Amino acid sequence: MILCSGEALIDMLPGQTADGALAHVPHCGGAVFNTAIGLGRLGAPVSFFSAISTDGFGDMLRQALEASDVDTSLVVRPDRLTTLAMVHLKDGHANYSFYDENSAGAMLTSEDLPPLLPHLDALFFGGISLCNAPAADSYLAFAERVKGQAPIMIDPNVRPGFAKDETAYRNRLTRFLGVAQIVKLSDEDLNWFVPGDIPLEDKANRILEHGPSLLLLTKGSEGAVAFQRNGDTISVAAQKADVIDTVGAGDTFNSGFLTALHERSLIPSAAKGALSGTDLTDCLSFAAQVAAITVSRKGANPPWRSELPN
Repeated sequence: MILCSGEALIDMLPGQTADGALAHVPHCGGAVFNTAIGLGRLGAPVSFFSAISTDGFGDMLRQALEASDVDTSLVVRPDRLTTLAMVHLKDGHANYSFYDENSAGAMLTSEDLPPLLPHLDALFFGGISLCNAPAADSYLAFAERVKGQAPIMIDPNVRPGFAKDETAYRNRLTRFLGVAQIVKLSDEDLNWFVPGDIPLEDKANRILEHGPSLLLLTKGSEGAVAFQRNGDTISVAAQKADVIDTVGAGDTFNSGFLTALHERSLIPSAAKGALSGTDLTDCLSFAAQVAAITVSRKGANPPWRSELPN
């Protein structure tokens, strides 16, 4: 089983009413939620851990997980509001404004953490759930507690504007780098971690120096590149797509990569930075393929396995 731990929220996407007035339409989302949905739809065994509200939006989120074959037995259901993300699109690229104060997800504490679980193939953390205490510190405590039990992958999906204390946020993410074996960053994320005009490879090596064995770097229309601690570097081109918006693209990439690893029994090798060039290329290409489907339709809507070419 792959366990995804982190936020589930409602993306309020721009739309129109029946008479043409501007509106925002609720869609289930959240970086970790989207990754879990993508894994479930691709056929990987996946469970989700987070705090999901008992309100109507929370019911939407739980039902969406279960409809995509994601196990929800570890979810806690506090009587607090659901986080809302107001999505603003510019040329198809998404920007977010979050309404999260005292929400169900934001107030998750260490008392809510699940017990150590048998039969874990991997754990995934990321998104805005790593931004602010108490939830962010609770997820870090969970990651540090399970380190060594199963490989850990993180995608910080950096949101410095959402963090209440950017110094604490940066320190927390640095600690996450110390427990993760696989890290996925966008090129913007990498430049936040390692600012300055130095070669991309040098920036990637700075991340690997913290402890990860494998760094995946997505570069939008320029494709993706993987850096292994042993010095191997593999690049793949982006898949061609008619882009509607980029909501959930990176999350779908994560689910595609983890699914490809899982199906090939390669998660342990990836965690050691010991993938062959062929295996790494195949896994990256599959991740790019499923991400291309997501950007070709509105919102975070990862594909089902049946939608992929045979």
